[in-house]
This record gives sequence, structure tokens and C-alpha cells, in this order.
Amino acid sequence: MRRKNISSGAPMEEPIGYSRAVRVGNIISVSGTAPIAPDGSTAHPDDVYGQTRYCMEIIKKAIEEAGGKLEDVVRTRVMLTDISRWEEAGRAHGEFFSKIKPACTFVEIKGLVKADWLVEIEADCIIEGQ
Repeated sequence: MRRKNISSGAPMEEPIGYSRAVRVGNIISVSGTAPIAPDGSTAHPDDVYGQTRYCMEIIKKAIEEAGGKLEDVVRTRVMLTDISRWEEAGRAHGEFFSKIKPACTFVEIKGLVKADWLVEIEADCIIEGQ
């Protein structure tokens, strides 16, 4: 099976050695996606809903570049630095997945790479019929 690496152009990809997403066969795995604006700053500071929506847009773009679509997502992992704000993240997640309903996990973590990142999201896809 051929491997296809998808880059978002994020400044951390090269030094860390990762891809935004990787497709092998009919499987796409999307790396932990943080709310990183094109200029490297944090998008939507102190806004869990806004950061979650922003991460979801990055994930959607990566999946589509890999040849998939949101309907192919079978699992998401939402990591929050403050679990008491899960409903804000859940509202944004639901805007993308309310009809698709992938398996989903919300967890609280101690922190992320940048202190103003409130959320990071991973996604896994299986493309049927391929």
C-alpha cells in the first residue's frame, strides 16, 4: 500500500518530524490538531468553541487533501485543558459530526504545547469501498 503524507505547512511539522495526516490504503489518521493560525499565533484565544471549530476546519481540509471526507471519520479524540468547558467543544464538534456520529472521547489533559491552546483534536478515518 502506498503512503501519502499530508502537510498543513505548520512550522512544527519539519523539526518534530510529523505530518498533519497520513493515508495508507483506506485509512487516514489525522495528528493532534491545535488552533494554530497561519501566522503561528493561537486562533481564538480563550475561546474553547472557536478553537475547536478552527481545529475541525484544519482536520476537514487535511482529510479532503488525503482523498476522504468527514463522513469517513470513525473516531475523534478531543483533549481539553479544562474539562469543565467540554460543552463548548462539544457544540463545535456537533456542528461537524451530529449526523455522522463517530466514536468520540473527551479527556482533560494537564497542558498542551502552548499555554493558550485550550483544545487539541485527533481524528481517524476509514474510507469504505477502497
